[in-house]
Amino acid sequence: MTTEITPVIPVPERAARVFTVLAAVATAGTALTAWTWTADFPGDLTFYGSPAGLQWLTLIGGLITAVLTLARYGIPGLRWTSPAGGNNGILLAALGTAAVSWFAIIAIAVDLGGLANLEPGGWLAGLTSLLAVTGALGLPLDRRTADSLGKPDYRWLLAAGIGYPVHHLITRTLRLAKIERKLPPARELPSWVEVLLIIAAFAIGLFAITFGIDTEYGELFTGYLILTGFTVAALAKTGLLQRLRALTVKHRPVATGAAFSAAAAFPFTQTSDQYTSVAANILIFATVALGLNIVVGLAGLLDLGYVAFLGVGAYAAALVSGSPASPIHVAFPFWAAALTGAAAAMVFGVLIGAPTLRLRGDYLAIVTLGFGEIFRITMNNLNGTTGPNVTNGSNGIPRIPDLQILGFDLGKKHLVGGIELGRFSNYYLLMLIITAVVVLVFARVGNSRIGRAWVAIREDETAAEAMGINGFRLKLLAFALGACLAGLAGTVQAHVSYTVTPDQYTFAEALPPNSAFLLAAVILGGMGTISGPLVGATLLFLIPKKLEFLSNYQLLAFGVALIILMRIRPEGLIANRRNQLEFHEPVIPAQSAPEDDAVPLTKAGA
Repeated sequence: MTTEITPVIPVPERAARVFTVLAAVATAGTALTAWTWTADFPGDLTFYGSPAGLQWLTLIGGLITAVLTLARYGIPGLRWTSPAGGNNGILLAALGTAAVSWFAIIAIAVDLGGLANLEPGGWLAGLTSLLAVTGALGLPLDRRTADSLGKPDYRWLLAAGIGYPVHHLITRTLRLAKIERKLPPARELPSWVEVLLIIAAFAIGLFAITFGIDTEYGELFTGYLILTGFTVAALAKTGLLQRLRALTVKHRPVATGAAFSAAAAFPFTQTSDQYTSVAANILIFATVALGLNIVVGLAGLLDLGYVAFLGVGAYAAALVSGSPASPIHVAFPFWAAALTGAAAAMVFGVLIGAPTLRLRGDYLAIVTLGFGEIFRITMNNLNGTTGPNVTNGSNGIPRIPDLQILGFDLGKKHLVGGIELGRFSNYYLLMLIITAVVVLVFARVGNSRIGRAWVAIREDETAAEAMGINGFRLKLLAFALGACLAGLAGTVQAHVSYTVTPDQYTFAEALPPNSAFLLAAVILGGMGTISGPLVGATLLFLIPKKLEFLSNYQLLAFGVALIILMRIRPEGLIANRRNQLEFHEPVIPAQSAPEDDAVPLTKAGA
């Protein structure tokens, strides 16, 4: 790929930079004005001097754009925000701010019935954000040369008509490209300063995630997703995320502790259980997705019925946890119930995997899909009429008692440090511990000889067996371990939801968890990684919860989003280096032509 560093709009660089800063600051300033005259729009954007709702997003986006632009001046204290240089990150930040501002304008017009409901502040936000984008287009950008474009790829038009214009604008009109820049050596800092930077980064991450989970209406959550996507892309272009990643690798124990400390602090930022219930279910969904990542991401086995193992663990725990509706009148403590659920799921994983794992590809996928449906139908039939009375059929097992661990009743409210933690906060913290255990298991197994053997089987099973790897035994081990982790999460899910019913464990529904969404979480986040499925599961659980106005079109929007993602980033949102090299051609710098006055090779010189 031949690249160049040129502006889209040919203007002096200094003028474009000053213009971008002024327009970004002006955009942030419009958040202090009224955007509409009526309080009927969610968030009440009628006040001056007090940002609310979507105005906060425009304020943050404008300030980020201004800071990234000023960082290119070499201002002390801001240079660290753009260690890689380049101006593409500034353009992405400006585009994100403009997208949020114009989304707010369109949302006001749609919700209130016309553009007449906009106050001058709303129009100023839209105008100044476009001016910031215009200024960013005047900066020298990493672009493809015109003669390297080739023919347009009209397959986009067939795959996703909505995404084609955007793709065409970026790749052919703006000709934006990626130029690999080696980060300059980082300034040597004391270890305690680097630790503080890591803690600050995770604190900012906690604030961003809390803001997203706490959004009270769909318009604000949509704007949050837009700004977050553009901001993350912008920070990646500037090299800041790469620099932070290097710090976390250097201080891995500190980074791991800071990550789980930030996650544990989430319930203490809430005043009720309204959103901690969502967070607890996200952790359950994410933990199951991480277990599936062993089967799909490491071993390369396509499992379309994985949610059944979650159901096995949930039913096993419900039967032995003292529910009055359980025909097994026993009440195990939590540790025994958790081991029972995990062991039952692992046994089912072995029983299903032993006769089927000699299949490959689509045939294995069809068999696992059948297992998922067989599990749901069997739970329906164990109702005392069409089969033994074990699961109460479609009524499920209700009234599952809350857990008690070391005398601590998770169903009651407790005061911790003067802050009241409700029922879902307690279960969230418990699920966080289980997630940490699953992450530890995945990390240890993935870096072991068994993990490397799984990767070899995934890449080429025939070649792996030729090198002495027992493919069937290792695939069965992956199946059993993934099922065990899903069953462990299912034991907590049973107590969180109070009731276990067969219709909770289907192949595809509008709301997760189900097998289709679990598989999509692994692929969306990034196969074979730890953070990828966690991010993918969080997005796939949170988006349907927040965008309830799309309830009738969720699966359609989900399918379109997957098509676009497969085209733009097939390796997933967070991918390892192997997948990036597999799905993308390496960027090879253009070779310089020989000089005209170069000494020609003679026969003797050759």
